[in-house]
Amino acid sequence: MKIGAPRELHEGEARVAMTPESAAQLQKLGYECLVESGAGAAAGFSDAAYEAIGVKVYKTPAPLWKAADIVIKVRPPEGPELKRLTKDKLLISFFNPAESEEAMQQAAKQGGNVIAMEMVPRISRAQKMDALSSMANIAGYRAVIEAGNNFGRFFTGQVTAAGKVPPAKVLVVGAGVAGLAAIGTSTSLGAITYAFDVRPEVAEQIESMGAEFVFLDFEESQQDGAATGGYAAPSSPEFREKQLEKFRELAPEMDIVITTALIPGRPAPKLWLKDMVEAMKPGSVVVDLAAERGGNCDLTVADEKIVTDNDVTIIGYTDFPSRMAAQSSTLYANNVRHMMADLTPEKDGVVVQNMEDDVIRGATVVHDGEITYPPPPPKVQAIAAQKPKDKPKELTPEERKAQEAAAFREATRFQIQMLVGGGILMLILGAFAPASFMSHFIVFVLACFVGFQVIWNVSHALHTPLMAVTNAISGIIIIGALLQIGSGHWLVVVLAAISVLIASINIVGGFMVTRRMLAMFQKS
Repeated sequence: MKIGAPRELHEGEARVAMTPESAAQLQKLGYECLVESGAGAAAGFSDAAYEAIGVKVYKTPAPLWKAADIVIKVRPPEGPELKRLTKDKLLISFFNPAESEEAMQQAAKQGGNVIAMEMVPRISRAQKMDALSSMANIAGYRAVIEAGNNFGRFFTGQVTAAGKVPPAKVLVVGAGVAGLAAIGTSTSLGAITYAFDVRPEVAEQIESMGAEFVFLDFEESQQDGAATGGYAAPSSPEFREKQLEKFRELAPEMDIVITTALIPGRPAPKLWLKDMVEAMKPGSVVVDLAAERGGNCDLTVADEKIVTDNDVTIIGYTDFPSRMAAQSSTLYANNVRHMMADLTPEKDGVVVQNMEDDVIRGATVVHDGEITYPPPPPKVQAIAAQKPKDKPKELTPEERKAQEAAAFREATRFQIQMLVGGGILMLILGAFAPASFMSHFIVFVLACFVGFQVIWNVSHALHTPLMAVTNAISGIIIIGALLQIGSGHWLVVVLAAISVLIASINIVGGFMVTRRMLAMFQKS
């Protein structure tokens, strides 16, 4: 079968659904690859690069659509493209089925098949095909770059001869894929980063990336992300009011705000209101990643950058992935290629659209002339439901003191029991063992006890500072081994030699580690 990638008709779209690299992988699956001339030019992929690996280049789209059995695109079909989706052809692209009822009906009427890449279910097995996450990752990264381009200062704090520069403060609203990408980029650039999300299970993810999670003083528990396929669920009016109150408190302090909040099938929620923009400092920046769905900010204008009366820049671009066309094309083409690998189980260049498969069924919106949207929920949840955590009880000073006393008594009791048990064992051995054995055995027991108390009982974090102590113990071992190495018995000589070798390794290693530690604190 033939798989073709036409040039995108959407104005300003620079991405392409097939790269030379992905075409080579599709050929290994048994497909013949076609591409329209100039389809990859804006992303840096020339026609010659396609031709070099055996991809056939068509000058115009009409013959490509006619020749291809499978058409792969980035944007939903526009203009004459949907009319070219004739019987038994398969279209793989973003399709926006929730708002494209007429397009689905037309595709079904013509007998075509449509797989919508944004409908890939968010389950572990489908991560390699999750084009929404791939594009959101790029959008989150690019949002921080755009903010930095419009922000008049450094992200990181600096102390220079010319003066002190405070670090920028960045607030990321929404910690989905785009939000986490923005958090990672912002923290890596040195900004003090704050993040908010209505899903309780993402707090640890945010903090693990070096950002501070913004908590609300609110009793109502929020719905776990597992019940909504990993997405945020709509909040109650009470929670929303508390949320807006917190944002108003943060607005005067923030230099950059990046909003990423979207709920599938709904307009973007308004989270950064006009009064919050007015409260921000001059020179601040708001980047609204939800601009295409109405925006999270009251003042956002889709596809435009505006500057308010108080000198706050609001960026409402809807093409962040397209602004990094080479990278986004590579990732999207890989997502499509992985989808084709699942559709080609025999690797023979023939599509098998298994509607029993969770991923393929979830992404298919039109099949054999029938609309199959919306899909049934996947058999596997997107993420495991979070188990409620018990909050540790706050202890009073009296309770804490009693707890410490009880722990001390327990430790003392254990040590006394060990000493009594050891003493009884020594008495029993002393009654039967010869005096020469007992003198050596007592030294052995004391060495074990001292070693346990000095080395084994110490926290692992303190072992490196104690290297000098372990070196001293190793030195004692070497002296003892040297005294025994002249023994006439071959077994004693072998054991003594091994002792000298191991203890020498420990001493040399100890000095090397100590030297490196001291070097960390030297100026030169």
